[in-house]
Amino acid sequence: MPAAELPVARVAVDIPLAHLDRPFDYLIPQRLDTAAARGCRVRVRFAGQLMNGFLLERTARSEHPGQLAFLQRVVSAEPVLTPEIAALARAVADRYAGTLADVLRLAIPPRHAAAEAQSPGAQAQPPGAQAQPAVTSLGLIGPGPWAQYPAGAAFLAAIGDGRAPRAAWSALPGADWAQAVAVAARAAAVAGRGVLAVVPDVTDLARLDAALDAVLGAGHHVALSAGLGPAERYRRWLAALRGTVRVVAGTRAAMFAPVRDLGLVVLWDDGDDLLAEPRAPYPHAREVLALRAHRCGAAALIGGFSCTAEMAQLVAAGWAHPIRAERAAVRRRAPAIRPAGEDSELARDAAARAARLPSVALRTARDGLARGPVLVQVPRRGYLAAFGCAHCRELARCARCGGPLALDRTDAPPRCRLCGRPAVGWQCPRCRNTRIRAFVTGARRTAEELGRAFPSTVVRTSGGDGRLGTVRADAALVVATPGAEPVADGGYAAALLLDAWALLGRADLRAGEEALRRWMNAAALVRSGEEGGVVVVLADAALSAVQALIRWDPVTYARRELAERAELGFPPAVRMASVTGSAAAVRQFLRDTELPDGAEILGPVPAGRRPERDQRERDHRGRDQGEPDQREPDQTRHGQGERERWGGDDSGGIGNGAPAVRALVRVPRRAGGRLAHALRDAQAIRSARKDPERLRIQLDPGELI
Repeated sequence: MPAAELPVARVAVDIPLAHLDRPFDYLIPQRLDTAAARGCRVRVRFAGQLMNGFLLERTARSEHPGQLAFLQRVVSAEPVLTPEIAALARAVADRYAGTLADVLRLAIPPRHAAAEAQSPGAQAQPPGAQAQPAVTSLGLIGPGPWAQYPAGAAFLAAIGDGRAPRAAWSALPGADWAQAVAVAARAAAVAGRGVLAVVPDVTDLARLDAALDAVLGAGHHVALSAGLGPAERYRRWLAALRGTVRVVAGTRAAMFAPVRDLGLVVLWDDGDDLLAEPRAPYPHAREVLALRAHRCGAAALIGGFSCTAEMAQLVAAGWAHPIRAERAAVRRRAPAIRPAGEDSELARDAAARAARLPSVALRTARDGLARGPVLVQVPRRGYLAAFGCAHCRELARCARCGGPLALDRTDAPPRCRLCGRPAVGWQCPRCRNTRIRAFVTGARRTAEELGRAFPSTVVRTSGGDGRLGTVRADAALVVATPGAEPVADGGYAAALLLDAWALLGRADLRAGEEALRRWMNAAALVRSGEEGGVVVVLADAALSAVQALIRWDPVTYARRELAERAELGFPPAVRMASVTGSAAAVRQFLRDTELPDGAEILGPVPAGRRPERDQRERDHRGRDQGEPDQREPDQTRHGQGERERWGGDDSGGIGNGAPAVRALVRVPRRAGGRLAHALRDAQAIRSARKDPERLRIQLDPGELI
C-alpha cells in the first residue's frame, strides 16, 4: 500500500544511458514512508534488475499514465544528495553533454555504513578531543598576506559582509598562498558562511590543511583526499553534509562537497590539468566552482602564480576582477631570472645555447650551494625518457607497436613507453649499431650527472611516488619534476629550469602557457632577487613565455594567448567539442547531430595516443595518489553505456582494432549551451538504437592538437 502523504518518489536511477537520462517515478510503500527522505539512497527495479538511485523529491501524484512500481528498499535514510548538489549535478551534466548519473558518481562517494552510523556531532573532531568554539566566535583578524595587494583588504571586507566578490588572484612569488587562502576562509566562516577550497594534489592540500589549522584552529575544517581511505573520507564528507564543519579543503573530487551555506569557493593553480576530471563527462574544477559560486551567490577566489587564458577570459567578460600586487612589490619579491644563451654567456661559452648544462647553470648552482639548497626542475621523470642510435641518431622504437623506448636504469633493458614491452638486445634497425645516445633525460639521470659534477654535495630527488614535502636550508641539490618541487626552509638559493624545449616544443595548444606555469611555480619557491635568489631557465630569451617569466608578468602573457586564440578560433574564445571513435561512427554521429547555426566541423583526423601525454598521466598518478572512483561495486555491471561514452582507450584504436579518428566541432561561446544540448540528443539517439560503436564525447577538451 502506498504512503498516505506524498506517495510518489521521483528517483534518479543510476543508468548512464543517454536516452534514459531523466527521473523515474515510483510509489513509496507505507513501510518506507519515514525512511524515504529527499536525497536518500534507494534501490528500485528497472528493466528487470535491481538498480541504485537517489530520491530527488516526493510528490502527491505522477504524470506517468501507467502503473507505478514500488521502491524496493531505502539503502540509507541519510540525505546524501542535497538539493543544491542535485541541481549543480544537473547543470554540470547539461554543460558537458553528459548524464546526471555520470556526474552523481563523481559527486557522491560510496556509502560506508559504520561512518554513517556515528552521531552527527562525532564527525567534526576526533574522539577525545576537546570541544572547539564555533568559528563565528573567533572574531576577525587583520588582512595578513592580503595587505600586499591594493584590492586585498576590500576583497576580505566584501566576504565578511556576506557579499559575493569574484577575484582572479595573481599571487606574489615567495608568498605563502596557503595562509592567504586560510585568512580568506576565516573571513567567510566568521560571517557564518561555508567555504570550499580545491587544490591540485595532496602536497598542496597538506600545506593548506596546516594553514587552516593555524588560522581557524583544530576541528573547524576537514580535508578530503584519496589517500584517506574510504571510511575516513566518507566520515569527513558526512561532517560537511551534516553541517558540523563549514570549511572543506580537498583535491579535485571535493569540488562537489556538500558545504552548507556556501559563501566562498577557492581554486588554487587552475591551470594544473589534475583539476580536469578524466572520467565522463570530464568536468573541470574551475568551471564547476564558478558555476557553484554563480548559483549559490558565493564569493570566488581563483588564483595561482601564473594565469591561464581561461581566467583572462573571465576577467575580460567582467565575471571576475583581478587582484594583483603593484609592480614595485613584484620586483622586490621575484627572483632574478637569467635565460641561458645570452650574448654575454655566448661570448664566454660558445656552447651555452646548445649544452644541457651550460657553464652559467653550473656556476649558478655552485654559487647557490654556498648559501643554501638549489632546485633543479626536470620535465621528465625516470632515467632516459627517449634515446636513439649513437651513430645515425634514429629514435629507438618498439618493434611491436612502434612506440618510443625508454630506459629506467643502466642495468635494465629498454622498455616501450606505450605497451611496456621490454626490448632486450636492442640494435638500430637502420645501421645495426647497438650504442645509444640520450635524447630526453629524466630526473634520475639528471641527479646522477649532477652527483658527478658536484661530488661532495647531497643530491635529492622528488617526483612520482617519491615526493618530498619540504627540505632543510642545508646545501643540497634537489632534482624535481614539475609539480613535485618541495618547499625549502627559507626558500631556495637558486633554481635551474632544464630542458625547456621539452615543454615548449610539445604539439599542444597550451604548450607555452603550461611551460610558463611550471616555471613560475618553481621560481616562486626561490628567494627574492634582493636576497640573492637566481633562476636560470635554459631557453631562448626571445620567446614570449621566457619574457613573461623574466618580467614576472603572466597576466599580459595570458591576455596575449587569449587574443591569439580568439583570432584563430580556439578555446576559451569559443566552445569546442571533441568526438573520438571509428571513422564510420564519428561521421554517423555528426549526421545525427543538429548542430547550432555557425557550427564548424574540423576533421576527422587520426587520433592516436601521444607518448608525452602518457608521461604526464604517469606523473599525475604519482602526484595525486589517484582520485577514487565513486562508483559502487554493484554498479559496474551496468556500465556499458558509460564505456560507450568513453569511447575506447585512446591508444590509437577503439577497443575493436579499428583506428580511431577525432573530429572537432567549434561554435561561438554564446552557442555553447546549444552545442551541448545537441550532442546530448545525438548520444540519446545512439543509445536508444544500441549502436555497438564506441564514442568519446568531450566538451572543451584540454588537448586539441
